[in-house]
Amino acid sequence: MKKTKQFFFLFLASIFFSNLFAQENQPTQEITGGKIRGTNNSDGSIAIYKGIPFAAPPVAELRWKAPQPVQAWKGILDCTKFSASPMQSKPMPFSMWSEEFLIPAEPISEDCLYLNVWTGNKSKKNKQPVLVWIYGGGFSSGGSACPIYDGEAFAKEGVVFVSINYRVGVFGFFAHPDLKEASGNFGLLDQIAALQWVKKNIASFGGDPDNVTIAGQSAGSMSVNALVASPLAAGLFNKAIAQSGGNFTRDNSSKDFAEAEGVKYASKFGAKSIDELKKVDAESLMKKFIGMRGPYIDGHVLPEHILDIFQKGKQNKVALLVGWNQDEGLVMGPIKSAETLQKDFQKQHGSAAGNFMSFYHASNDEEAKQTQLDLSRDQIFGMPGYVWADFQQQQNLPVYVYRFTRIVPAEGEYKKYKAFHTGEVPYAYNNLRFVKRPWEPADHVLANGMAGYWTNFIKTGNPNHGTSLKWPLFNAKEKQTMYFDATNSVKTMDDGERLQFLFRSMTANK
Repeated sequence: MKKTKQFFFLFLASIFFSNLFAQENQPTQEITGGKIRGTNNSDGSIAIYKGIPFAAPPVAELRWKAPQPVQAWKGILDCTKFSASPMQSKPMPFSMWSEEFLIPAEPISEDCLYLNVWTGNKSKKNKQPVLVWIYGGGFSSGGSACPIYDGEAFAKEGVVFVSINYRVGVFGFFAHPDLKEASGNFGLLDQIAALQWVKKNIASFGGDPDNVTIAGQSAGSMSVNALVASPLAAGLFNKAIAQSGGNFTRDNSSKDFAEAEGVKYASKFGAKSIDELKKVDAESLMKKFIGMRGPYIDGHVLPEHILDIFQKGKQNKVALLVGWNQDEGLVMGPIKSAETLQKDFQKQHGSAAGNFMSFYHASNDEEAKQTQLDLSRDQIFGMPGYVWADFQQQQNLPVYVYRFTRIVPAEGEYKKYKAFHTGEVPYAYNNLRFVKRPWEPADHVLANGMAGYWTNFIKTGNPNHGTSLKWPLFNAKEKQTMYFDATNSVKTMDDGERLQFLFRSMTANK
């Protein structure tokens, strides 16, 4: 019995000292709010901090308010796991998106204003460039804990990688006349607050606060577009990476429209004021919200339409890397027949319908099906990317344009999606290991190549490096574009004229 007790105490002591040793070897930092403790990657080369608070929890009275200063804490805050993802519906794989492209099933909470840092810089004297990643999700879902957003690969290449959370859905983009804030674009204000945190704190992680690139995909890319346009984000970054997203039409809702929608929404709960609506639980609010899905022109974060800001040259002047994917058309509802599509074009474009159909063919049902996919891709992703690139070169700002055409290897039902929306993300950030696909050697070569271009752009504003295929600057005459596939190539954009035509048709008389 005595030997058993001795063994038991020795066992407890070994656990205690091993935990103590482990904690002593975990990286720590002092930041706004107090001290934090992170962890290391498997070989100890990268320090990882997850769930760092950059603002106060936006709950109770802070719901629908601009992000407030972080609340200080005592002792050392454990930052070794992701925080809760923003409030949204439970993630379920759908369409082309398997679970690797989605947030974890839990936790999900209104208390979500946290960020994550990966750094391999052991010296605070030689600062490394910084990337701040902004996720997509249609402004109604998403979070920084998705496996494909891991920052270790970039940290190993000398980039301090930061991923951030921001409020989505009714919690991030909601307006109401009772709100005292100048803006209801709370999700964008969260992103700006995170960038301000980076400006103030990233040097502690070996990052250069004066060499920051913002990057995002889909709604994240639209966020990048809005941040480049916003005067509130001035001086917080000097480069931008925009993957499949932007907004250069004048369809953004006005503040008056958004506030009117907010009043209608509040009436669903019998709430006559914003204070009454704040008492409704988050789950109920989320389930009934089908209104604003993203930024609107609020006179504060976005003082006017993004298109007008760029046309006047009033945006933040940054270097840009921009592009989209070949097969990312998202058709909502049933595919239309050639006859129906032709009638729709006649109704929408009148005397210009013939011109329109010279670019978007619909002579038979099979052609009409492909046209609907191509038109969707061009309207949502291609045209904004092209127009943004055109504004850059007009204003003598550096811009590099890409098209991702690699058919992503797949099995079963996923085969039909080809170079799908979001398919490029695990390649660009060298995270194929997190995605369960039948990868071929060419995919790993492509991922290494894309990540090389991305990291070099983050470091210098020029994606070219070493002996890689030279990626030329984009200009209106030659429209030279990098095509990423099993074998990369540089060629003239084959649909630039069509995208320019589409832009004119979508903005005419608006």
